[in-house]
Amino acid sequence: MLSKKVRIALRILAVLLLLSFFVVSGVLFGYNYVIAQEKRFEVLEQSIADGTLVIDEDTEGAVPLVIKQGDMTSDIADNLFELGLIDNTLVFSLMSKINGFDGAYMAGTHYLIPGLTYDEIMYLLTQKASSVYVTFPEGITYEEIKVRLHEAGLTFDDAEMDECMDSPNLFVDYRFVSQINLTEDRDHVLSGYLFPDTYEFDINASPETIINTFLNNTNAKLYDEYYERAEAIGMSLDEVITLASIIQTETSRSMDMMYISAVFHNRLASEDESFHYLASDATVNYIRQMNGDEPRMVLTYDDLQMDNPYNTFMYPGLPPGPICMPGLDAIQAALYPEPNCNYFYFCATGDGGTAYAVTEAEHNANVAMYQDAWAQIDAGVVETEFSAEEQEETTVEG
Repeated sequence: MLSKKVRIALRILAVLLLLSFFVVSGVLFGYNYVIAQEKRFEVLEQSIADGTLVIDEDTEGAVPLVIKQGDMTSDIADNLFELGLIDNTLVFSLMSKINGFDGAYMAGTHYLIPGLTYDEIMYLLTQKASSVYVTFPEGITYEEIKVRLHEAGLTFDDAEMDECMDSPNLFVDYRFVSQINLTEDRDHVLSGYLFPDTYEFDINASPETIINTFLNNTNAKLYDEYYERAEAIGMSLDEVITLASIIQTETSRSMDMMYISAVFHNRLASEDESFHYLASDATVNYIRQMNGDEPRMVLTYDDLQMDNPYNTFMYPGLPPGPICMPGLDAIQAALYPEPNCNYFYFCATGDGGTAYAVTEAEHNANVAMYQDAWAQIDAGVVETEFSAEEQEETTVEG
């Protein structure tokens, strides 16, 4: 009969052998699982590459899943369960951790179909989310931006978007936001700062995310030099953007922008207070657009008499805020007007060009020369060599 010490030693040995077996088995299982996992995901990657596992909004039975910034694996698992795409959130979370996918899921809208394996779901959710590209031309207005976004398929709520546009406190990290002139007459606080460019958006992006996408780009475009130059000419950057928006709407030609900028700077700096009325048709057409009317080349007496702070025929100085989203050429023109320019008037020629004048008599002669061309353009009788979009931008200065 074995002694007590020997029995204890044998038990310890048995336990150690059993533990060793489990350790070795675990290592072998883990090794085999990793090897098998690599092969599984190689197959998935190839399936996506050859198009056999591409799922989008047009796929029959496709279910959209939105992953928000900051969502944890457990949040994603709960959403998948609610959509009927998985039947066990705990198993999904454990497999996600084992597969090393925690923290790798891409925010945005993904499309899945019922019947996918957990591996397939996880792998698909680490791929780039569905998105659309939208291009916004220079001179576009905020209302026109919303229309383009919806036409591209974005699903944001207009009222929420408007609220974000009027909530600069949400975007205080941007230097230019602190310089915005906050007045009750301003039409949307952030108007003028959604930089015209081509952007990529998730179709379910929130209004705050959409606006941040624009403002990030705007921030990259507004160099320190612009702030310094604005201060040097006695303007805030917000005043520069407001002036640039008028210049942008007046012409699409870079050289004309510099001369038109000089006209406005000359008027604002003049000792004759009558010149402080910028008398820009572009601002009156902006009011027309706010009222749901189309802009036009030849403004009526009633147009010019609209009592609105944006009407630069009735209110001196710059309007309360930008009237469109200006591009870099217009911003640079506002900052660096044509030097040694003594013009105080300009008007459109009707073919995309601009005629300038020093005196009111010269200006009236120009108006008389070109007003028939403006009327024909308004009536749609003639077409110019420029696009319809450029024609809209070629307005008349009074």
